[in-house]
Amino acid sequence: MALPVTSGHLPHETAVAMMRLLNGALAARLIHAAAEFRIADCLANGPRDVESLARETKTHAPSLRRLLRALAAIGILLETDDRRYTLTPIGETLRTDVPGSMWAWAMLVFSDDLGRAWDALSHAVRTGENAFRHIFGVDYWARLASRPDAARLFDEAMQSLTQGVGGLLITHYPFHNYNWIVDVAGGNGSLLLPVVLRHPTMRVTVFDLPHVADATRAQIEAAGLADRCEAVGGDMFTSLPKGADAYVLKGVIHDWDDREALAILRSCRAAMSAESRLLLIDRVLPERIDPRDDSAPGNFIQDMQMWLNVNGRERTEQEFRSLLAQAGLRLSRTVSVPSPSKVMEINPI
Repeated sequence: MALPVTSGHLPHETAVAMMRLLNGALAARLIHAAAEFRIADCLANGPRDVESLARETKTHAPSLRRLLRALAAIGILLETDDRRYTLTPIGETLRTDVPGSMWAWAMLVFSDDLGRAWDALSHAVRTGENAFRHIFGVDYWARLASRPDAARLFDEAMQSLTQGVGGLLITHYPFHNYNWIVDVAGGNGSLLLPVVLRHPTMRVTVFDLPHVADATRAQIEAAGLADRCEAVGGDMFTSLPKGADAYVLKGVIHDWDDREALAILRSCRAAMSAESRLLLIDRVLPERIDPRDDSAPGNFIQDMQMWLNVNGRERTEQEFRSLLAQAGLRLSRTVSVPSPSKVMEINPI
C-alpha cells in the first residue's frame, strides 16, 4: 500500500526505503572488495585482527579496518569485543574452498567486462542497442573467447551457481528417470556428473564447444566415469547427438535473443526422437509483477543483466511456449524446485 503524502512532503519512511535500495548497490561493491582480497579465505580458520589480515592481504591496515567494519555492518563479518573479525554464515559463501562458493560470482558481476555494461544502461534504454557491444565493439562471447583469464572466471562462476544456488536441483528433480542425457552447453559437467555417481545405469554426454569439451574429459576421468560419460565438442546451433532420452538446457536459452534461442531449440528438436524429452531449466518470469513475490527483484534484475551483457532475456511461460511451438516442441509441465529456476518438461509435437 502506498503511503500518503501529507503537507506537501514525502513520508520519511519512503525516503528511508529509497536510501536502503541505493545503499544496496554500494554494499555489493563492498562484497566485491572482500572477494578481491580473499578475506573469507584469510578468516577460514577463525577470528583474526586487522594487522595480521593487512599483512596477508598486502593492504593498508587503517583502510582495511574501515572495509572490515562496513562488511560487519552488512552481515558478511562479525566484529568481536577485542576488535577481531570472523565470518558469518553468509560470509562463508565467499570462501574459495567450499562447494557452491559464491566467490567467483562476486568477482564476475563487477569484473571489467560484465560490470561495465551497466554504465551504458541509459544508452541501452534510449536506443535499444546492446550495452556490452556499445562499450566494447564486440559481443560478450567474442570478447570472452579472446580473454582466457576472463573465460576461466566465467566458467568458475557458472560452476559455483550450479553447485550452490542451483545445487538443490539435482536432489529435487528425478534426472535418474532417464538412461541417457545430453547436457547441452554443459560446461565441465558439474550439473549431472554428481547424479551419475549415484545412479550406475545412467549415461551422460556433456556437449559444449570443442575447447570446453577437451577440459571436461579430464574432469570425467578424474571422477572415474569415463565408462559412462563423455564430453563431445561441437556447435549447439547446428547439430547435437541424436536419440538421447533427455536433452538438458540449463541456463542456456536466457543467454540469447529470440532468433538465436529458436535456432538452439530447433537443433534440439532435430536430435530428439519421438520419445525424447527436453528439460529446459531457466527462470520463468510472471506475466504481472506481484509486490508480495520475494523472487521478483532477483528475477527482473537478472533479466536486465542478461539484456545489457549478452543481449539475452528472461522469459514468461507464454514467451517460452511461443518459442517452443515455432521449434516443433510443446511444454507439458513445469516443475518447481528450490532454485531461482524451474524445470520445464518439453515434448516433441
